[in-house]
Amino acid sequence: MKWARAALPPLIVGVLAIVAWELTVSLGRIAPFILPAPSAIWNELVEQRQNVWEAALASGENALIGLVAGAALGVLVAMAASRFKPLTEVSIPFAAVLNALPIIALAPILNNMFESTSSIPRRLVTAIIVFFPVFVNTLRGLREVNPIHQELMHAYAAGGWTFARKVRLPGALPYVFTGLRQASSLAVIAAVVAEYFGGLQTGLGSRITSAAAFTAYPRAWAFVAGACLLGLVFYLTTLLLERLAMPWRTRLIA
Repeated sequence: MKWARAALPPLIVGVLAIVAWELTVSLGRIAPFILPAPSAIWNELVEQRQNVWEAALASGENALIGLVAGAALGVLVAMAASRFKPLTEVSIPFAAVLNALPIIALAPILNNMFESTSSIPRRLVTAIIVFFPVFVNTLRGLREVNPIHQELMHAYAAGGWTFARKVRLPGALPYVFTGLRQASSLAVIAAVVAEYFGGLQTGLGSRITSAAAFTAYPRAWAFVAGACLLGLVFYLTTLLLERLAMPWRTRLIA
């Protein structure tokens, strides 16, 4: 009953929104290139399901590798910054600069640095985009240490890295996963958008631009729907990992 109460309201709103969308396009006679009907998008999604699946695998691989690399770097830099104050003063502005870099400017530059058949530029773009939310949230969690735990570790004469590994990082796990939840969706967005600017034509982004160039707008929207589903898979997987890593939080909420 608890899950039903949580899932029913957004499900009902989503169904009503799709019905309103279909009626608006059908009765309002909106041109397909402006807004295709959900039924047309669904038909294309069914017809192109194999292509959508293969493109989602290509984009998902880039997003996953970039997510893992960017998140690992974000956690490591946050741990180092929490240990050394001068590094904190340098790393936060640097992370803010990375976060301000637009994908549309970064992707073409990185594509020119590597071969046209290389997936490294897209993975680098994803890692750069992922780094900031993971770094900022992890650093915030590492700074919020229970004073009792801190005094206890000082009493045991624990070193700085031991203190970080045994107390700071476990205590910061809720903040780490907050950053990962944000980064999981951003990873898919970054990977798909980076595909707009050349390189291998195997991902969702390149399929979207190709379909739009040939005025196959329902097909382009079908690949957009595939990207949305891919982002949802990444987000739900992050939620599952959070529950596995911190089962006590689930029990406390329940």
